[in-house]
Amino acid sequence: MNKEEYVKYWVDAADLDYRAMKNLFLSGDYVWSLFIGHLVVEKIIKAIAVKNDAKDVPKIHDLNKLSRSTGLSVDDKLSDLFDIITSFNIETRYPDYKKEFYKKCNLEFASEQNNKINELRIWLLDQLNR
Repeated sequence: MNKEEYVKYWVDAADLDYRAMKNLFLSGDYVWSLFIGHLVVEKIIKAIAVKNDAKDVPKIHDLNKLSRSTGLSVDDKLSDLFDIITSFNIETRYPDYKKEFYKKCNLEFASEQNNKINELRIWLLDQLNR
C-alpha cells in the first residue's frame, strides 16, 4: 500500500466504527458504543500519523502516546479528553474495571461522551485534511 491508500484504510475503518458506535448507542448498548468510539479516534490518529510520515504507526491504544507520533498539537484539555476516551478501551475489557464502568455508563453519560467523540472526530478529520 502506498501512503494515500494506507491513510484511506485507517479513515475507512474509522468510518465503519463510527457507524457501529452510533448504532450501539441507539440500541442502548452504551458501554460498547464508547469502546468503539475509542477505536474511531484511535484510527483517525493513526491516519494522521501515516500522513505525517510516522516511521511506524505504534500498535498501542493510548491516545496520548499515539498522538505523539503525529505532530498534533495537544494541549492539556485535549490530553485530558484523550485520557478519558482511552479509559473506555480499558474499562470495557478488564473485569475489575468493567463493573464500575457499567454503573456509570447510563444514557446521560454515554450521550455526553458520544458527543465529545464526534466533535473530536470532526476536528481530527479536519487536521488530517490540512
